[in-house]
Order: sequence, then C-alpha cells, then structure tokens
Amino acid sequence: MSTDSAHQARAGLVLGALGVVYGDIGTSPLYAIRECFSGSHSVPVTYDNVLGVLSLIIYALLIVISLKYIAIVMRADNRGEGGILALTSLLPRRESRRFVTPVLVLIGLFGASLIYGDAMITPAITVLSAMEGAEVVFPGFRHYTVPATVAILVALFTLQRSGSGVVGWLFGPVMLVWFAVLAVMGLSWMVQAPEVLWAFDPRHGVQFFVEHQWHGLAVLGAVCLVITGGEALYADMGHFGRFPIRAAWFAVVLPALLLNYFGQAVLLLKDPTAASNPFFLMAPDAFRLPLVALSTMAAIIASQAMISGVFSLTVQSIQLGYCPRLDISHTSRETMGQIYLPQVNWMLFLATTAIVVSFGTSTALAAAYGIAVTMTMLLTTLLLHVLMTERWKWPVPVAYGLTGILVVIDGSFFSANLLKLLDGGWLPLLIGAVLFTLMTTWKTGRTIVARRLTARSLKFDAFVDSLDTQALARVPGTAVFMTAQPSATPPALAHNIRHNRVLHERVISLQVSTQPIPYVAPEDRVDIRPLGRGIFEVVVRTGFMEEVDVPKTLAREAVLRIDDETTYFLGRETLLVTDAPGMASWREHLFAFMARNAGRAAGFFRLPPDRIVELGVQVEI
Repeated sequence: MSTDSAHQARAGLVLGALGVVYGDIGTSPLYAIRECFSGSHSVPVTYDNVLGVLSLIIYALLIVISLKYIAIVMRADNRGEGGILALTSLLPRRESRRFVTPVLVLIGLFGASLIYGDAMITPAITVLSAMEGAEVVFPGFRHYTVPATVAILVALFTLQRSGSGVVGWLFGPVMLVWFAVLAVMGLSWMVQAPEVLWAFDPRHGVQFFVEHQWHGLAVLGAVCLVITGGEALYADMGHFGRFPIRAAWFAVVLPALLLNYFGQAVLLLKDPTAASNPFFLMAPDAFRLPLVALSTMAAIIASQAMISGVFSLTVQSIQLGYCPRLDISHTSRETMGQIYLPQVNWMLFLATTAIVVSFGTSTALAAAYGIAVTMTMLLTTLLLHVLMTERWKWPVPVAYGLTGILVVIDGSFFSANLLKLLDGGWLPLLIGAVLFTLMTTWKTGRTIVARRLTARSLKFDAFVDSLDTQALARVPGTAVFMTAQPSATPPALAHNIRHNRVLHERVISLQVSTQPIPYVAPEDRVDIRPLGRGIFEVVVRTGFMEEVDVPKTLAREAVLRIDDETTYFLGRETLLVTDAPGMASWREHLFAFMARNAGRAAGFFRLPPDRIVELGVQVEI
C-alpha cells in the first residue's frame, strides 16, 4: 500500500471513529451543563459556581477519558478487541486464584449487564434532549416532545433490520459537522469572556466542593454526564484500532467539547436565565431550527452506536455461554460485524419507549443515566488493576497509586449518582441485576446439564470400541453428530445406535469450542482425531467475536468428505426440574424457560434445514 493510500485509510478510520465511537459522549453538551445549573440538584449561576463546575468538567474529560481510557485502558486489548467482556477474558487464570478469578469474572459480567441499561437510556435521553431543543424555537412544541421522540425511536428501531451499513457511511461526516458546530458555537462565546479559561486551575473545582460540600457531590452526578461515552471508546477498539480512536479524540472531539462547554459557561455568566437550555440558546435565532435538526441526527447516531454495540455484546455473551442462542441476521455480505438480533432490538425498543413515556423529560431521565455508566467505570478500574499487577507486571507503587487515584474519582462519580437512586437511579441497577441473574442462571444451568450428560455418557473412545460387539448396518454417506461435551459420546449418536441400529460410512463427533480470544487463527481452527472405522472426533474452535458456519468450516477439511448429502444430528434436550442438587428451584424453572425459548442450534451454526435430524433426550436439573 502506498503512503497516500495508507494515509487515506487512516483518515477513513478516524472519520468512522467519529461516527461510531463518539456519538454518545459527543451529544453530552445537549444536557450536561443544563443539569448542573437547572437540574434537580443544581446550583445557582454565579461566577464561582460556573468556574467550579467547568473545572470539574475539564478534569473529568482529561483524567477519566484522556488518561484512563485513551492512554491506559485501551492497552488492555484481547488481540485487538476491547470491552469489559474482552477485559475479563484477559484475567490471569491460576490455581492459586480459584476463588478470586470467578469473583472477577462475575464483576466483569455485571459490568456488561449494566451496559444494557445504558443502551436503553442513551436513545431516550439523547433524542429527548434534541426534541426539547425544538421547544426553544417553538414553545408550543412542548406538548409534542414525547410523541415526536417516540416516533423517531420507532423509525430508528424499525430500520435496524436493514443494517447500520445502509446509513452508516453518513455517520462520520455528520458527526464531523456536529463537532465543528460545537467548536464554532463555543468559540464564538468564549472570546467574549476568555477569563473562563481560568477554569483550567483545579483550585476552582476544589473550592466548589469546599463551598457546597454534600450538595457539591450531588452536582458531581450531573458533571459525570460529560463522560458517559467512555466505555464506548474501549468497546469499539476492535472496529477501528487504537490510533484512529486516539487521533479522533485529541484532534477533534476533546477540543470541540471543551470549546462548547466554555461557550455555555460564558453564556450563563452573561445570562443566568439561559440555564434552562444553554446549548440551544447559544445559537442565534436563525440557526436554532437547523441546530435542532443537526442535534437530532447526532442523537440518532449516538443511539445507533449503542444499539449496534449491544448486538455485538450479545453475540459475545452467546459465544461465551452466558446467553441462550438467539436469532441472528447478517445485514451485510461484506462486513461480518453488521448483524441484527430481532429479539434484542425489540426488547430495547419497548424498554426505551417505556422510559421516554415514564420520565417525560431529559432532566427527569438524567437522574437515571449516570449510575450505570459510573458503576461500569468503577468495575473496569478494579479489573484493570489485576491486569496492571499480574499481567503487565507494573511496579507495585505505580499500579496501586494509579488505581487509588482512579478509584477515588470513579467512586466519587458513583457515590454522587447514588444520591439520585430514588429519583430514577434504581432503573439501570434493576436492569443490570435482572440481566446479570439471567446470564449467570444460563451459564450455571448449562454447566449442570453438561455435567449430567457427561455423567451418563460413555467416553467416546470406549463407545467406538464397543461398536465391534454390535451388529450394525453401515449406510453410505457422512453423519455429523454435534455435542457440547468434550470426549463424551454425543447423546444423539447413542440414541441413533440404540433405536435405529445403523451407522454411517463416516461418522463425525463434533464439538464447537469458544476460546477466550476474539478470533482463532485458521491453522488452529479445526482439530481432527481419526478413531478408525470411518469415525472422527472433531473440535472446531472459534473466538468470542466470531460466528461459525459449521458446514463451510468442515468442508475445508478434505478428509471429512463433507458434501451436499451430509446429515447433521442434534440432540434436543427436555429439561426436568427436580430436587437434585444444583440451583435454587426458581432458578431451575427460569433456566428451563430460557432453554425452551432459545434459538435452535441449526440456525446458529448455519446447518442446512433439510438435512437435520433431531433426537430428544431428557435431562434432570
């Protein structure tokens, strides 16, 4: 690739990062300053308060985003992939940590559960904030804000089945215009009172807390709205890489955000009544309606990025065994990552719409927004500390000192949001707790089922040896028997022998094993063990970011002779809830319900529907 082509490719990735990675944090100016001075826990608009809040915003962006996420957390990549589940998969596995490691995994899993709550609230608060801008232009629009928001959400979630690629090429340019408008608006006001630059002096932030004490902590809950997109930087690292995300942040996003927050601060100093909606009141009258249109587009892009992120997170959860199989549609022939999960999509739509209708305004919703984000950030810091000390081998004073600073900051933001627990902060915690329960129940239930099936199954080697003593008819063709238990006889194969008394010419016992890495190298993907008599034990390895096309993968191995006549045998488990030791009774019933409604393995593994045979097996849990 020539130098010019390389530069163009990098520029394209930077532009793409603007559209996908920074939609959430880029729409924070719509409501962050407003909540500090006009929200439920606001402070009066005075010179000291404005500079104090502005100083807190500056150092939240510099320390939490620039230092923690951009400089440090993005170093924790699992073969290029990021996100809290990828971070969890990097945790060292040691016999001496048999208790600690599962606890850390649960911490990472709960952090992932909280992201679903964030994904439900982000479209609600961003689109609501944009629609509320129309009230500045048309005061009578107030009665239509919620219906207009719901209408936009209906269109947004309906379009998901077409794939984000349909409009995705617009995301980067639109967000580049958005950040340019943020910068120009802010700069036009900042030059009128450049003394706001004194907010870079951290003493203004310290003095703010000295003066307001506990009330200052409550305001910190609104300040945290400026960093709500921090986790997206890390989660989307695999799509763009470190350099484009870092370049977009320091070259475009951070300067534009700071300039806009400075501009809003100047506006408040000149007109304290503008606290009701400082972002839109910064614009001249003639530009407010176009600004509403642009902010609505930015809000839709921020929402789209969160929805696509949840789709990817769900696929990771399925592959890692924390979620039942769901229907997955591929919306692009060129890009594997562009997917659509209808069940997840409409769950998000119903939840987001209910949130909009219930809360009614972005101010009411702001109380619910920060707690999930700040708790996830705190959990990320705890997991990051384990990596710093045990994998990266950082000097102990450096690791503990940095962790201490980050824990104090993250803990302060989280504590500030706990003050809003009864005002709506309970919502994302409830969502996270419900999803955490579902994910751990599914993982535990599948482990119990696997243990029960393995206990009553012969070792596959022993089963193959026993075939010599049985009078079985051999029929032409290849049969693939799928199993989740390594080295055990597939239940469908045992049932087929017992009831049909036939064996195909070539028999493949197939296990698909998900590895704690995002992608598996082609040379490591398939492991074949011939057992004689035309019987093979095969393991297909896949990464947690990959999807498996079983027929296509096996067809690449000539020795297996996979063709258009190959038959695939699946075991269909019927779960019986009993008093056997395992999980609590209510969790067993929950697991059985989830299993009954899980997507079929045939679709998940891309098996041809006209060549599948399912054989039932009952399992007590």
